[in-house]
This record gives sequence, structure tokens and C-alpha cells, in this order.
Amino acid sequence: MAQRGLCSRREADEYIERGLVLVDGVRISTLGSKVFEHQTITLEAAAQQIQDERVTILVNKPVGYVSGQPEREYPPAAKLITPENQDPNVAPQQLLREHFDGLAPAGRLDIDSRGLLVFTNDGRIAKLLTSERGEIEKEYMVRFRGELREEQLAMLREGLSLDGKKLRPARVELISEDRLRFELHEGRHRQIRRMCDAVGLQILSLMRVRIGKVRLGQLAEGCWRFLRPDESF
Repeated sequence: MAQRGLCSRREADEYIERGLVLVDGVRISTLGSKVFEHQTITLEAAAQQIQDERVTILVNKPVGYVSGQPEREYPPAAKLITPENQDPNVAPQQLLREHFDGLAPAGRLDIDSRGLLVFTNDGRIAKLLTSERGEIEKEYMVRFRGELREEQLAMLREGLSLDGKKLRPARVELISEDRLRFELHEGRHRQIRRMCDAVGLQILSLMRVRIGKVRLGQLAEGCWRFLRPDESF
């Protein structure tokens, strides 16, 4: 069920136990039941309604906010998700109390960085964005100080290791004398900062502008909006 994008594994277990899953029209209530590729899996209306009520929220996180649990005096970015901070440039959708049930960040953005951060209570999206397989590309704009030569740029693209493990190849483009664009398929702890430090560059600012096919766009800093029905990662 998770592989077919119907729900997360945890949600699948819940729906099966509640008798809300059908395979070729036959109700399944035993966890671990095998289903072949040619068979059709459907959710009962009650389970489908739960899935339809899941929300995904995009936040333009400022510097000074942490992605998850608060640290010392630093607030969590979830504090920004209020009616007052909803993006005024899109048609308003009411923020409901139940939207916060299970809502959690899908990925991290360190306290010194800003830009696109995703919150969701949809297990399918959370799994997609946090998978170690790196299916979803993330794009960052970096302003730096220091001299960048061709050999350093080559190292950023495919010549570095962190914590004794080689990094995956990255697309790194110099777009001006002090700005770089990074496109990564992984997200190790403070990865871009550590990559730049390894080649002698000092990062002055770091902003995530895209996750998969979803862009930060004109979303103002400190504001948020719902992921639209026509958008997908």
C-alpha cells in the first residue's frame, strides 16, 4: 500500500486492522497479507476521507528558527503556522485545529539557514521527502566569501567525503562572483556548510528555494501556505 502511494506503512496497518482495506473487492483484516502486482487495492470511504484530510504546509523559514523541537531560546518553525502568517497572495484556506494532528517537518533546515521547509501529516509525503534513497532533489542558493577556483568547484561537484563517507555527485553552479547554486539528492547534517568549509569558502547566507518540483516562489519570509492540489514533489 505504501509502495503504491495509497498511504504510509503506519496508516496501512491502522486501516487493515479497522477493516478498511479491500483487495479485488475482498476485505482484508490480517496484517502482512500478501498482494500481487496485478491485484487492485482500494480504501473504504472512511479511510479515503482520512487521507483526503491530510495537509502539507510550505513555510519560508527565517534564520533563527529551528526545524523541529525548540532549542534553548530558539523557537520551532511550526510557531509560524498561524492564521496571521498565511500567505496573503493566495486564496485563503481555513487553518483548522485538526490540521495540526500529526503535523511534523519532513526534513530539516538548520537554524542559520532560511527558505523552504515542509510540514505534513501525510505519511506518503513524509516518506518521499525523508527517504535516504534521495529521490527528491533540493535546490539551494548560497552567498559565500573566499576564492573559488575550478579545482574547488570540481571537488564540490563530486570530490568530497563527510564523516568518512563519499558524497553523491551534486550539481554546483557558480552564478556570480560570490553566489553558488547547489542541487543535491541528499541532506546530511549541515552538508552544504561543511562542503564549502572543506574547500575554504565561508558561507554568508544559505537559502533553500526548491524541493522536487515545488518552489519557494514569492512566499514571503515568515509566511506559509498550503500545498495546492495541482502541486506535487
